[in-house]
Amino acid sequence: MTGERKAAEYEELENRYEERRKIRKKQRERERLFRVRLARGMLCLCMVVVCVGTVVLASDLMVKNKEKASEGNRGKGAVRAGVILPEDEERRTAEVKRPLVDLPEMGALYKIHVQGKGWSHYFADNSYGMAPAGGYITAVQATLHNQPEGMSGTIEYKVNLSGSGWLDWQSNAHEAGGVEGEMPLEAVCIRLTGELAEYYDVLYSVLQNNVWTDWVKNGEEAGQSGVGLRVDGLRMSVARRQEGGISYAGEIDPLKPMVALTYDDGPSKESTRRILKTLEENGGKATFFMVGSRAAKFQETVRQMVAQGCEVANHTYDHTLMTKVDPAELERQLELTNQVVANAGGVTPVLMRPCGGATNDAGMGVAGAISMPAILWSIDTLDWKTRDADATVSAVLDHVKDGDIILMHDLYETAAQASEVIIPELIRRGYQLVTVSELASYRGGMTPGQSYYKFRP
Repeated sequence: MTGERKAAEYEELENRYEERRKIRKKQRERERLFRVRLARGMLCLCMVVVCVGTVVLASDLMVKNKEKASEGNRGKGAVRAGVILPEDEERRTAEVKRPLVDLPEMGALYKIHVQGKGWSHYFADNSYGMAPAGGYITAVQATLHNQPEGMSGTIEYKVNLSGSGWLDWQSNAHEAGGVEGEMPLEAVCIRLTGELAEYYDVLYSVLQNNVWTDWVKNGEEAGQSGVGLRVDGLRMSVARRQEGGISYAGEIDPLKPMVALTYDDGPSKESTRRILKTLEENGGKATFFMVGSRAAKFQETVRQMVAQGCEVANHTYDHTLMTKVDPAELERQLELTNQVVANAGGVTPVLMRPCGGATNDAGMGVAGAISMPAILWSIDTLDWKTRDADATVSAVLDHVKDGDIILMHDLYETAAQASEVIIPELIRRGYQLVTVSELASYRGGMTPGQSYYKFRP
């Protein structure tokens, strides 16, 4: 009995142990499940907190942005007053607002089709696209240079073609007008679209009845349609919109004094680059009247001029005096130089400078026939003769006035040395350093076959 009792007790102990083991196992499983559920709950709670915080922060930023935009633009013409935007467009507009100081410079590139001659090369922003003297424009193309990455929109343009009226809007270098027929343009409208239209303006003017019209912008009509006048020239410029909704072609303030520095006979290997560097460091521009044979040799320098917004201009191919060659040879030299510069820099010269300042009627007739004004000067530094930097500096700083065209030569090291003094000093005195075309654009403009030596207010 004793052995049987012990066996029974042992079996009972085994059963109790097994039962407790099962209980502990269930407890551990419940604890594990509890910890998993707790962790999941904490994770969900954190996600909820983050999402709520993000929404609150975004809402707060949107409100602040709207308040700033409203305060900054109140009375400044930069917002579409009285227009209620859809909620999604209003939110998008608030999100893409960029400070003006962060916007890059952007420019228009455009061509004209001239009756009897065909398409021109591209013209640079705020330069002159003109038909030859007596000619007229039948079509235009336009595109944009240096459009900000990620900013939507493009440039659109439409024309009033004589006998057809207003044609459809075109964009991205597509033809607007008629290249097959003989009918001239009578008026032009140009605008920007998308986000570009919120931060930039496009300004433009046409040559009509031998007079440049006032600047208009953003879809307004330039020129008079239906009165029998044709468009003989076009200029356009894309400019960043400033505080108060104001913008100027070339971003030049017409109320401030301005002068045009010009350099002849280059490019050169060293001096031209030094001058370009000084201009870039001081935010200035200049016009380079280049000899075509040298432009062909220093194509990278030509590209640098264009990249900095300087004006590339024509000084014949071999530095040939207008009065020493027949008209056909002068035309060949000017056309060849235009082609060389356009191939190197992507834009064509619109101005020529007679070598030595010598002109005659036959030569000026050639300039007019290829759509070019002749540019002389109001200050001659004689740097080619003195080769003295101090004398060049004095020639400029002792005589400069608003509207002057200043003549130097970038073949010489002394011209670069003088420019390193002249450029920052002119800016310190309050002058804007602009190209000849920019100077002319606010002082009456230019027409082919005419000569100019200054542009006073």
